[in-house]
Amino acid sequence: MGQKPTRIIRRYSLAFKKQIVKEYEAGESASALKRRYGLSNTHMVVQWVGQHGREGVRHKLMVIQTPEEVDRVRELETRIAELEKLAAQLSLDKFMLECSLTVAQEELGHKVKKKSPTPSSTKPKVVSKKSEAS
Repeated sequence: MGQKPTRIIRRYSLAFKKQIVKEYEAGESASALKRRYGLSNTHMVVQWVGQHGREGVRHKLMVIQTPEEVDRVRELETRIAELEKLAAQLSLDKFMLECSLTVAQEELGHKVKKKSPTPSSTKPKVVSKKSEAS
C-alpha cells in the first residue's frame, strides 16, 4: 500500500529571520519578501519584524482627532451601548409575550388571533402646511 504523504514543517534559523528583518527595514515589502524566499505567508515576516526588528512594523494605525471628535466618538459609543441594551430588552420582552400567548392558547384550548395592523397605523401621518395654518 502507498505511504501517507508526510507533512513538511519548516524551521527558519535566527540568521535567516534577521536577514528578512534587515531587508524589511531597508524598505522591502512583506509580500515581496514572502515571494522572494517562498514563505507561506506575510504574517511570518511581520511577526519576525516584531520580534527582531529595531523599529517594529512600519504600518501601525494612528488616529489623530480633535478633542471634540474624541468626545463625539465617546458619545456615540455610549449611545451604541444604550441601544444594544434596549434591543436586548425588547427582544426579551417580545419572547416573553410570545411565550405568554402560547400559554394562553393552551389554556383556552384555541388559537388566539393576532390583530393585524391597520393600514392607517403603518403609514406615517403626513401633515400639510395648509392644515397646520388653519
